[in-house]
Amino acid sequence: MLFLSRREVEKLLDPDQLIDAVGRAMAELSAGRVSMPARVAAMVPERNGLLGAMPAALPAAGALTAKLVSVFPRNVDLPTHQAVIVAFDPATGTPAALMDATYITAMRTAAGSALSARLLARADAAVLAIVGTGVQARAHGLMIPRVRRISRGRVAGRNAAKAAALAGELTEATGIPFQAAPSLAAALSGADIACATTHSTEPMLRREWIAPGTHLTSVGVTAEGREVDAQTMADALVVVESRAASLAPYPSGANDLAWAIRDGALRAESIVELGELLNGTKTGRTFAAQITLYKSVGVAVQDAAAAALVLQAARKAGAGVELQL
Repeated sequence: MLFLSRREVEKLLDPDQLIDAVGRAMAELSAGRVSMPARVAAMVPERNGLLGAMPAALPAAGALTAKLVSVFPRNVDLPTHQAVIVAFDPATGTPAALMDATYITAMRTAAGSALSARLLARADAAVLAIVGTGVQARAHGLMIPRVRRISRGRVAGRNAAKAAALAGELTEATGIPFQAAPSLAAALSGADIACATTHSTEPMLRREWIAPGTHLTSVGVTAEGREVDAQTMADALVVVESRAASLAPYPSGANDLAWAIRDGALRAESIVELGELLNGTKTGRTFAAQITLYKSVGVAVQDAAAAALVLQAARKAGAGVELQL
């Protein structure tokens, strides 16, 4: 069995290939050609945490994987999401590789948001707002400019120093001028694309702050709250990875969707899947002023697609260490 460390995974995972691979996985998912049960989790209530299990079979990528992911929102000096993936030989079921998936989780999540921007954001989208200052905020700041010509960016967070630090880091990494915004409203004002990447239990994306034509992405999922308010849900074209996964109870689904449906702000049948846009069975943006929203809960076929890329690259490069179980 091949072991791949986080440093090796970071070197092997190509961001542009990842966006394309996530797109193929979403198309396969919506076409019903994958096996992916809903995420299950063991809860750790004293830490507001969980340990989730996410298996998937993605035949088109030759992938059979299982991810174990811990989500501990109170972590300060460690990532809130930490994970490993085991890849199995789809022909025999033999364990083939064990790899770090903390980086994969961050990047495949941001790749899903980038894919949604490619499909839904206006072609002239140039101003990017990042809400949050953590791992996902950084990943989104790196990935969204790969699908749109971003000319300037803003970062909003509860900690001004962290927002300024992330803005500086993203400026250096992308060559795009990012600035720390003085408030959440200021960050979102006039943004063409806005990415919410928090563990907040109070809405970070509020309708009164969102301009016509904005494409929104939201990846925060908590048991106690929501990242997007109901009025935004009511006014937007809402897109998800999987209706079944997104509308299932936590820890699979999102309160943003469930509560909006409960309150009559959203109809379940109006929700569109990314794969349906890719397969041409549903329509995306239809006019420039339309608000579009990608609500992500993270699904296992995205991990499978990413792990398949990493494993393929590792075998080609001779990377990793062979272990005997």
